[in-house]
Amino acid sequence: MRSLFRLFLLLVFVVLVIQFVPSGRDHRNPKTVREIKWNEPDTRTLAGGGCMDCHSNLTNWPWYTSIAPISWLTSRDVEEGRAKLNFSEWQRPQEADLQDVIDVIRAKEMPPLYYRALHAEARLTDTERQQLEAGVVASWKADPPGR
Repeated sequence: MRSLFRLFLLLVFVVLVIQFVPSGRDHRNPKTVREIKWNEPDTRTLAGGGCMDCHSNLTNWPWYTSIAPISWLTSRDVEEGRAKLNFSEWQRPQEADLQDVIDVIRAKEMPPLYYRALHAEARLTDTERQQLEAGVVASWKADPPGR
């Protein structure tokens, strides 16, 4: 029992110490340069619930994203997501192409399970996923990135 208590104290100490590591706390959102022209407001709403936190410059940073090590993981996910596909910087070519986006929507790979667990609005029904896919396809084709 005593060693379990010491282990707990060590864990608390480590968690407190890592709070002083400044990494992962820059929660400023870059300016939106040019957002994709969504085919309809419902598509934007569906994308907003499950995509925009990591794939736009409109990231919502909840309080827990300021606590290490969650802050490190969240910042990494947002940086990687914006690098692959950023709906707020539509004037530049995107690393992901339309087929990549369709594939992850159909495979339910995005948003990731851990994100859906914390964000009810990201838990799309099959019908909503189909609507999102159709809306993204229509929006992308009408307004391709990099123009």
